[in-house]
Amino acid sequence: MSKLVTIFGGSGFVGRYIARRLANEGWRIRVAVRNPNEALFVKPYGVVGQVEPVFCNIRDDASVAAVLIGADAVVNCVGVLAEQGRNTFEAVQAEGAARIARLAAAAGVDRMVHVSAIGADKNAASDYAKTKAAGEAGVLAHMPNAIILRPSIIFGQEDEFFNRFAGMSRMGPVLPVVGADTMFQPVYVDDVAAAAVMGVEGHAQGIYELGGPDVSSFRGLMETMLKVVRRRRLVLNIPFFVARIMAFGFRVASVLSLGIIKAPITKDQIANLQGDNVVAEDARGLDDLGIRPTAMEAVLPDYLWRFRPSGQYDAIKESAKNLRNS
Repeated sequence: MSKLVTIFGGSGFVGRYIARRLANEGWRIRVAVRNPNEALFVKPYGVVGQVEPVFCNIRDDASVAAVLIGADAVVNCVGVLAEQGRNTFEAVQAEGAARIARLAAAAGVDRMVHVSAIGADKNAASDYAKTKAAGEAGVLAHMPNAIILRPSIIFGQEDEFFNRFAGMSRMGPVLPVVGADTMFQPVYVDDVAAAAVMGVEGHAQGIYELGGPDVSSFRGLMETMLKVVRRRRLVLNIPFFVARIMAFGFRVASVLSLGIIKAPITKDQIANLQGDNVVAEDARGLDDLGIRPTAMEAVLPDYLWRFRPSGQYDAIKESAKNLRNS
């Protein structure tokens, strides 16, 4: 019988790519999510019965233990960019990660892959980064042979980074950003998935920082995106002190509206943006795993074309314009 892996957050952005790769390698996959009915799209990743969404709440011991029964490996992809209700940074990224590792060890699971983030630091200014570090510590305390992956900004068809700002570029002549000079090293989601698969199959362990071949400032990334979507916009940097005032206002509006108004940026995200998000010089990375990093230019046009002025017909219109001028 093929081996079984439980992927916490297996229907999320990164988790679905890991699930697809492991299905191709013949693994049986248990996709542990809060809403299994919304994760049915993962079932066709494998043959009938190979990939199954199951309910799990990582804040609950019994729920986590139930989905680990019989598993040979476990992958944790669960994380939050902003706190909401009981899903706080502490509950999800620190306590949740440690709970999965503790119960996996108790269940005799051999291998664990934990997806963290570059910038994880117990002394960081942001709660996001602090709890990412706490989660790593909790994982290693119970599963010392685990592989921890620390990606920079992750890009791919379903990402919430380039898609979000490409959508914003349709709204006016100015594209506002916070931390325009902060450096990033975007990594392709399927490269992260390939690294995770190596951990699941026992070919790697320890900590790896994952970044692509391109290092750029936030402003530079937005300019690259704008070229892909063929729009001219002024990338306007919002100073951190102004952004903090805005975040406070958005927070008040969200509370008063009982959550109907969603804050586009939070105080914690601003704190996180004040530090560069690139692979450390002495860190092990994709090259050490034998994975060739994918460049942004090879992927962005494949999914950002829909944000062009004429969408899929934009290239045709450009070609026709050239014919009229020749």
